[in-house]
Amino acid sequence: MENKEDLKSILPFLPLSLSSSSLSWPPPVVEALSTLSKGPHHSKINSGELLFIAIFDMRNSLSLPEFSIDAYASRGLAFFFDHLLPRDEAAKWFEEVVPQLANLLLRLPSLLETHYENADEGVLKGVKTGLRLLESQEPGIVFLSQELIGALLACALFCLFPTRNRGSSHLPMVNFDHLFACLQDHYEEAYEHKLKCIVHYFGRICSSMPEGYVSFERKVLSLEYSPSCIPYPKEKVWSQSNISLCHFEISISGLIEDQSREAIEVDFANMYLGGGALVRGCVQEEIRFMINPELIAGMLFLPCMADNEAIEIVGTERFSSYTGYASSFRFNGDYVDKKDIDVLGRRKTRIVAIDALCRPGKSQYRREGLLREINKAFCGFMDQCKCHQHQQLFKDDKAVNITDGRSIDNLLLLGHTSTSSQPTEEPLRNPLIRNREGHSGQPLVDDHHGIGVVTGNWGCGAFGGDPQLKAMLQWIAASQAMRPFILYYAFGLEALQMLDQVTQWIVSHKWTVGELWNVLAEYSSQRSRGATSIRFFNWLLPSLSSRDTMLNDSNDD
Repeated sequence: MENKEDLKSILPFLPLSLSSSSLSWPPPVVEALSTLSKGPHHSKINSGELLFIAIFDMRNSLSLPEFSIDAYASRGLAFFFDHLLPRDEAAKWFEEVVPQLANLLLRLPSLLETHYENADEGVLKGVKTGLRLLESQEPGIVFLSQELIGALLACALFCLFPTRNRGSSHLPMVNFDHLFACLQDHYEEAYEHKLKCIVHYFGRICSSMPEGYVSFERKVLSLEYSPSCIPYPKEKVWSQSNISLCHFEISISGLIEDQSREAIEVDFANMYLGGGALVRGCVQEEIRFMINPELIAGMLFLPCMADNEAIEIVGTERFSSYTGYASSFRFNGDYVDKKDIDVLGRRKTRIVAIDALCRPGKSQYRREGLLREINKAFCGFMDQCKCHQHQQLFKDDKAVNITDGRSIDNLLLLGHTSTSSQPTEEPLRNPLIRNREGHSGQPLVDDHHGIGVVTGNWGCGAFGGDPQLKAMLQWIAASQAMRPFILYYAFGLEALQMLDQVTQWIVSHKWTVGELWNVLAEYSSQRSRGATSIRFFNWLLPSLSSRDTMLNDSNDD
């Protein structure tokens, strides 16, 4: 078999054996899966309780220790399929879906062998794309067919992946036992609906197997010079950048995953890909993994991200609709994904996982905190195809500070003494895209003019980040990454009520990446040493906040 090194790296994390260059299940597992594939009339597996017994027997045949599966998983699985799932759906699951999943698992060895045979042919010439452990600090890409992903996820559903070495390899858990266990040890209705998304996905692929591909890429900002990598930017790079700020559009309603452009959609990620998707988590990242379950496959082979890394996943299909968020999350039926397909057979859905600092407090205003966050966002937003351009920009000895002679004090003076917050009447270098809702006229950026960034309150909420700071950092990062636009979903956050006014004002004064970074750094310096306690927008543009207060007072009257 070709790609022996690739297979060698992932084999300890697979339930298969390798002998004579051939992958296989142990004979008892083949027998068990063959029995399941013939349906409940033959296998007698027609309930969640009996399904778990079959799973347990297969785990024993694989010599997986009993302690490596959640003690509540058996009761959770029985509770879900025998009580929570409507009877007609449960009957269809055991009569139609389980047999087909068993058949899919029987084909897993041959699917993997075919994958390795084709991995370095015809997908990306000269680039390794085979399934392997994508180690930290090693940029690389893995291409998987949606069919192979389905088989891998069926393996996770049946809890057949070994777990022994995952912790020491900094890999998240990928079996579904903890998700079923949540129904017993800490029940919330949202957990039930997470599983309904998963069950729906398996039902869909068993009725019609998708034929596309998904790519999983570890993106790395090199800490040492490499001709093929983009370097980790130092503070001087940001301070002296004369790149224009990209278009900034604000959406006051809607969801990132519902946007229709070809753009990078930001996953507000945990450092371990997927976060709490397969346990109790049910916020932005976890919800995305439930409605696009193929994302879960990346948890098998992608160790946690370092500060200079991001993960980009292209091509996953969305299968479920939903309502709510966190404890109110509910599966809301089928979703038909109509995204276009690219030349590599992937859906044009680009999801970038970037993890923010968790509960950073005042440290987010220190220079090292700012630099970590801006570089994390930049790593996610950068395009490796522009490697040479970035390398030229990031050479310290080549950096030029072009600020039209404007010092940081002059820039701040504009904000604190301006008598008007209205844009200047002269043509702007980068016209701002106005709000999608409540404006007249067409957007100023063509949807087909390059791949932009679609994001929101990254690192805020449970992670405790400053939303005004994070919005500005993402804008700077997207601009430096030469993205044509950033579409920002504010989700009605009160702290961002002035975001439209602030971005308009900044664009009207033609600030560059370096100028906005320097002003943000000055504010953060004051904030970290206690010289100011007000938020960035009010610090930058007090005239705006004063005017808003006056308007609110007059409206109250």
